[in-house]
Amino acid sequence: MTATTIDIRDSGQATTRPPRRRRPLTIGRTVLYVVLTVIAAIVVMPLVWTLSTSFKERGDMFAYPPSLVPSPATLDNYRNLLEQQPFAEWFFTTVIVASVSTVLAAFVCALAGFGFAMYRFPGKNLLFSLMFGSLAVPYIVVLLPLFVVLTQVGLTEPFFAMIVPWIAPAFGIFMMRQYIEQTIPMELLEAGRSDGCSEFTIFLRIVVPILRPALGALAVWNFINSYNQFLWPLMIVSDPKRYTLALGLANVYGAQSRQIDLVMAGAVLAAVPSLIVFVLLRKQLLEGLTAGSVKS
Repeated sequence: MTATTIDIRDSGQATTRPPRRRRPLTIGRTVLYVVLTVIAAIVVMPLVWTLSTSFKERGDMFAYPPSLVPSPATLDNYRNLLEQQPFAEWFFTTVIVASVSTVLAAFVCALAGFGFAMYRFPGKNLLFSLMFGSLAVPYIVVLLPLFVVLTQVGLTEPFFAMIVPWIAPAFGIFMMRQYIEQTIPMELLEAGRSDGCSEFTIFLRIVVPILRPALGALAVWNFINSYNQFLWPLMIVSDPKRYTLALGLANVYGAQSRQIDLVMAGAVLAAVPSLIVFVLLRKQLLEGLTAGSVKS
């Protein structure tokens, strides 16, 4: 028996994609590009202005006409912020709370969504309806009853109170349930059971790897949501050294001196963790937002 070698390069059936033709630039597309450019500028401009202002001296922040380029540029705002305020403690507290809350929320939401999507039990539809209906309840309405409950049971320790009440967001459970229903066939679970896997093992070794895109999207959403919390830490935290970044910077701005220079420097530093999380999970975020949109 002789082996036959086929040279694809010499074949007339080479799988080469034709060059992609550019669409003609019509009036409608031109208007669309202009509108999108204006919207992008409106979104980006405050961020650029904050970065620029953080390097200006206090007297130059309100100079007229305003200048986007600081002249002279100075690092005094960052130095004064770190020396005059417990910014490092605020930063550490916020990052720890947001990170732990995100990890726990991802696990709890994935497990709850797995249960709602793949199992049948009495009251399932009623329980899911109540959970989903809680999305219609305004956030501010929940704060006072939750604070009273935690106070009565003695669980107002800041780290506990800022993390535990928010580890099972209804939106996250709904998102996981929808994603699991559209992407994981029941036959895959049956194959795991036939191999002797327990239900929790099936969840960890079969379901969770498939959920990575959705978990990435949920992680970005939950991290930013927890990172930016203001009202709840305001009710729970009384020690200034245990403030979150949002609460601490608001306290700096609310002081009698209105230290806007320190607030601008703090805002730039506070944006770094959120940007890092988005950059690291941007692929999972985009896949999670689109992969479950079409049911196969």
